[in-house]
Amino acid sequence: MSFQAYLDNIETKTGLTPRQFIELATAQGFDQTSKAGPIVAWLKEEYQLGQGHAMALVHVVTKGPQISSKHVGKGGSHGDVSDMLWLDGKDSNPGL
Repeated sequence: MSFQAYLDNIETKTGLTPRQFIELATAQGFDQTSKAGPIVAWLKEEYQLGQGHAMALVHVVTKGPQISSKHVGKGGSHGDVSDMLWLDGKDSNPGL
């Protein structure tokens, strides 16, 4: 599954966009200096997300929307089309 697909699946499950999760995480006191463990615990407890999906959100909360270009443009199920993640809702993504 691509990084963007993880975020899109989270939105399907919760009804919340990645950007909304960033806002919620900020309200919880999480930011770029936060450790993954407390964020994952919060996401699992409050939103019943699994480890992989929670870690995808940890990335956007702590590092922002840019990802490594390692899998960009490679195709396949793990390939992303861009090194910038779309955070404003899967249905509004102009790249789809």
